[in-house]
Amino acid sequence: MSANPFHRISNPTWVLNLCLMCAVFELAGAEASSGIPLCYEADRAALLSFKAGIVVDTTDILGSWVGRDCCGGDWEGVQCDPSTGRVTGLQLQRPADATSQYMKGVLSPSLGNLQFLEVLVISGMKLIRGTVPDSFSNLSHLTQLVLEDNALGGNVPASLGRLTALKILSLSGNRFLGQIPVSFGSLKGLTELHLARNALTGPIPPVLKSLIFLSSIDLSYNSLSGSIPDFIGQFRNLIYIDLSNNRFSGQIPNSFCYLGNVVDMSLNDNQLSGYVPTQFGDMKSLTRLSLASNVLTGQIPESISKLDRLWYLNLSRNGFTNPLPESLAKGIPSILSLDLSYNKLKLGTVPSWIRLRELSDIRLAGCGITGPLPNFAKRDSLNSIDLSDNRLTGGLAPFLAMMSSIQNVKLSNNLLTADLSTLKLPSTLSSLDLHSNQISGSLTSILSPKTSSFLEALDLSNNKIIGAIPEFKQGLSLKLLAISSNHITGRVPASVSNLVDLQKLDISRNQISGPIPASLGHLKTLQWLDVSINQLTDKIPSTLLGLNGLQHANFRANKLCGEIPQGRPFNIFPGVAYAHNLCLCGKPLAPCEGAAE
Repeated sequence: MSANPFHRISNPTWVLNLCLMCAVFELAGAEASSGIPLCYEADRAALLSFKAGIVVDTTDILGSWVGRDCCGGDWEGVQCDPSTGRVTGLQLQRPADATSQYMKGVLSPSLGNLQFLEVLVISGMKLIRGTVPDSFSNLSHLTQLVLEDNALGGNVPASLGRLTALKILSLSGNRFLGQIPVSFGSLKGLTELHLARNALTGPIPPVLKSLIFLSSIDLSYNSLSGSIPDFIGQFRNLIYIDLSNNRFSGQIPNSFCYLGNVVDMSLNDNQLSGYVPTQFGDMKSLTRLSLASNVLTGQIPESISKLDRLWYLNLSRNGFTNPLPESLAKGIPSILSLDLSYNKLKLGTVPSWIRLRELSDIRLAGCGITGPLPNFAKRDSLNSIDLSDNRLTGGLAPFLAMMSSIQNVKLSNNLLTADLSTLKLPSTLSSLDLHSNQISGSLTSILSPKTSSFLEALDLSNNKIIGAIPEFKQGLSLKLLAISSNHITGRVPASVSNLVDLQKLDISRNQISGPIPASLGHLKTLQWLDVSINQLTDKIPSTLLGLNGLQHANFRANKLCGEIPQGRPFNIFPGVAYAHNLCLCGKPLAPCEGAAE
């Protein structure tokens, strides 16, 4: 037998294993020498468990979560402490310009195992459902919890009150029910509390008075009730407050006058009553104030004129009475947008201090204004004007001719006169509402090849317009066309299909004849269609079955005949939508003769 020891090796596998072990030790030594550890394995497992709970990810963010090292920078949305390899941040946000992207699934309880997590943001994913796991209360280092604009539901977990390091808590834009947890009173370091756009009920808990460092609170678009707590006036760091679109009642607390740092306050769309506190003008930082759609009464307080930074003021739809404070003539020097509509004000004429100001938006609907349309000195600055529901008289053409930069005009329900052929619409005009006036003439001039592509909404209903509907050119951007209750004759042109952005078409209560054009079925964005009380003949075209987004249709009181298109939504609209025609049949009406049972 040979004395050479290599001859005794019958299986060289152990040599290969030895080489692999050396390579592993060498790699570990290189990592140790670089000072950059791999992602902590338990953190990696927690992230992968979350990924497994997401069944659809059109954002493709989670597609980057591959490989061993979640801290190497390749895992999108994951941040780590480079000295420890522990995950400290998870931020998954749908890009603002990617509205069709989403994630579908649930929040994995495993995220509660990320012991060193400081920031957790999962927002805008739309279809992440289920509840917030109780395990999230284990995230003792968490300073930011943002779960906005998903589809989370159930009660807001009371266990979140254990996250005492939280600075920012936002659960807005979900489907949460029940009351605001009392445990939130323990979050004494909180600076932002956002619970908007849910279905929360009950009062604001008294224990929230301990949140003295709040700079921003948004509880809007819920069903919260009771009075607005007086203690909110003690939040001296408050900059932003939005309690709008709830069911709050009672008076606005006098303590709000001490909120000297508040920049933006929205209390609109509640059931608040009584007077506005007389010292509201002490909120010197206020730039935006909305008290609209409440049941506030009395006079608008003089002190509001002292709000030198205020640029937006909306007091509409309340019970404010005359007179307007004289101090407004020289006060609120920064005002750009003013809405006093639908109060109990009887202005008679538009006050000179409004007519002479350089304003962008003026809304004085239902303010008892009479006489001719006012002359605004700084008309080039005007973007929107609403003087509807007054008793304005006289001609319209000179007023529109002077508005070179206007985008939105609403003058409906007045006594204004004009022949459409005399109107020169500003090229910047996007929306024109003249319904319920004494407008005459034909549509030919206002809906012509020269019509601006900026025009998106045109309402000429309930006037004295005659003639036929003109042909529609390509390139129009109309989304709303309402010409009901006039004296329009002729046919609906087949070129109506050129209105590719149209969402609402109302031609009811005229004398329009002929068939409904089959091309109407090309308007894929149409949601509202009313052709009732005309003299339309023939069938309802089956091409209308292509209007998948249609939510309302009315064919009543015409001379239509034949089978109603048998498909959704036409066969499930109420029968009254087809009543008083010659011989329409089929669901939802009686079967057509000869039709199979």
